[in-house]
Amino acid sequence: MTIKIILVTGASSGFGRLTANALAVSGHTVYASMRETTGHNAPQVRDVQAYAQEQGVDLRALELDVGKQASVDAAIANIMQEHGRIDVVVHNAGHMVFGPAEAFTPEQFAELYDINVLSTQRVNRAVLPYMRRQRQGLLVWVSSSSCAGGTPPYLAPYFAAKAGMDALAVQYARELSRWGIETSIIVPGAFNRGTNHFAHSGRPADEARAAEYDAGPYKGLAQQIQQVFDKIIPEDADPGRVAGAIACVVDAPFGERPFRVHIDPSEDGASIAFAVIDRVRDEMLHRMGFADLLKPNVVASVAS
Repeated sequence: MTIKIILVTGASSGFGRLTANALAVSGHTVYASMRETTGHNAPQVRDVQAYAQEQGVDLRALELDVGKQASVDAAIANIMQEHGRIDVVVHNAGHMVFGPAEAFTPEQFAELYDINVLSTQRVNRAVLPYMRRQRQGLLVWVSSSSCAGGTPPYLAPYFAAKAGMDALAVQYARELSRWGIETSIIVPGAFNRGTNHFAHSGRPADEARAAEYDAGPYKGLAQQIQQVFDKIIPEDADPGRVAGAIACVVDAPFGERPFRVHIDPSEDGASIAFAVIDRVRDEMLHRMGFADLLKPNVVASVAS
């Protein structure tokens, strides 16, 4: 197995940390990136270091604030200085909010879009020049089944942002394939254990409007939604499966990696809907004569 140099964004907890651990255990050099490594996330940095020592793996905490281009650029430059290459980026950083859409300010919507979508653009602009020169690389995007599956209300800003990120991932896949850069989109369903989505989710800034919803015909809906999630998600739903799926994608041979992988314990229908959506997109490229964009250019990659 070839050891890969891997960056995982948003790796202080949840899917990101689980993924960083899994990839390191697989034998790769993994940078578990997070912001405020000397402040808020200092305990997570120590935990990363302890895990690396206990497991005997090459797992490194890295300061990277996906909201700041300078921070992203510095982190990528650090990796390149240490290794001269970067093989895989896992776009995992993101944030969730919960509450009636009207009660969120436009600024909150913009913030969610920045964290879940623009953050990937900052990382891509920093890393892709190196990957294009390498003529090989892999972008893994952690999407959401909400983009095409059954979705409850009160998650509109998050769902809208993740839909934007998924659409961006698809377009990037077509624009990078001739450079020998692969794309895999990981589509997790809802998990209410082992991650901190609901516990750490943001709340509406306009508390007065949120209170109007809770005092009106939607009274108690927020609690009902979380109760329903507890019922429909199996007790044995393990978020580690998401990390395992990403590790399998990374270790798959070049040119054979799946474009989209679903890990959905509640089976909300996204796997069915995405199969249709992706097929329609693929058929349009065939009709336009651009079918070669659907697969990475193996020749270009091997020649490098």
